[in-house]
Amino acid sequence: MEIDRSSQDVTVAVWCWLRSTARQERADVMKFLRYGPKGAERPGMMDAAGHVRDLSDHVPDLAGAALAPEHLAQLAALEPDSLPRVEGAPRLGPPVAGVGKILGVGLNYRSHAEETGAKPRAEPLIFSKAITALNGPNDAVMIPRGATQVDWEVELAVVIGRVSRYVEEERALEHVAGYCVINDVSERAFQRERGGQFVKGKSADTFAPLGPWLVTPDEVPDPQNLALWLNVNGRRRQDARTRDMIFPVAFLIAHITQFMTLMPGDVIATGTPSGVGLGCTPPEYLKPGDVMDLGVETLGQQRQEVIAYREMAAV
Repeated sequence: MEIDRSSQDVTVAVWCWLRSTARQERADVMKFLRYGPKGAERPGMMDAAGHVRDLSDHVPDLAGAALAPEHLAQLAALEPDSLPRVEGAPRLGPPVAGVGKILGVGLNYRSHAEETGAKPRAEPLIFSKAITALNGPNDAVMIPRGATQVDWEVELAVVIGRVSRYVEEERALEHVAGYCVINDVSERAFQRERGGQFVKGKSADTFAPLGPWLVTPDEVPDPQNLALWLNVNGRRRQDARTRDMIFPVAFLIAHITQFMTLMPGDVIATGTPSGVGLGCTPPEYLKPGDVMDLGVETLGQQRQEVIAYREMAAV
C-alpha cells in the first residue's frame, strides 16, 4: 500500500529534519535502516554524517537470518565509507523486513495505568497489531473510515533476532536483534466500544510507524533507562523513561515465548507512558493536519502528519 505523497518539498523538508536529528544522536551508534519506495525498500545504514549508505551488496534485506546478532555484527563491522552513498532525500521505511507479528503490551507503564484508572495486572496484557499497519517513520498517519478517537502512543519497540521458544528471562536479551521507535497509533472507540480484542483499534493502515532505524543491543546497554517523548503540534504530550515499565523487556520476551514462538523480525511494542489523548480531561484526539513528533533516546525520531482517509493503492 502507498499513500500519495505528491509534494516533493514535504519529502525534502522531512529528510532535512531527519538528517539534523541524526547528527544530534551519538555519532558512533550503528543505525541500520531501509530506504526507498514502499514495498521496494533496500537495506542500508546511516553514517556518522547522516548519509544513507547502501548495504545491498552485503545482504538482500534486513530480514530473517540477517537479523541474528552475529550477522548484524558483521554488517556493523563494515566501513561506512566503503559503501555506496545514497544521494538525495530517500524515504525511510520500517527498518526491518519480513515482520510476521506485531505484539503490543497494554498498560505497561505505571503512569499510563494510573491515568486510565486501570489497576496493574499480575501478567502483561498482550494484544496483536496487524502487520498491514506497518508504516515508515515519517509517512503520513491516515484516519480510518468511521474513526473519531485516533490517539498517539510513543513506545520502545523490540525486534527479535532469533527463533525464540520458552526463553529464560536471564537470557532473553540475547534474542534481541535491536531496538527502535514505534508509534502505536490507536482508535479508542474501535478498541473499547466495538467488542472483542484490542486488535480492532490497533490495526488500521498506517497505524504502526516503525523506525527510523534499528539500533543493536550493544548500543543500548540498558533498555530500561531510555527517555521517550511525543509532541502533537509542537506541544509536549508524553515525556517519560522506560524504567517506569511494570514488566521490563526481558520479562516480556520470556513471558510471550511461553505462549508462542517469536521469529526473527517479530516486533514487540512494549507499552506507552502517560500523556495519551484518552487520558486528557476531556479526551483529545488527532485530526487531519495535526503533526506528531516523537522519539526514544539513542533510537532516533519520527515525524508524521495526520491525514483524512483516502483510498490507497495496493502494492
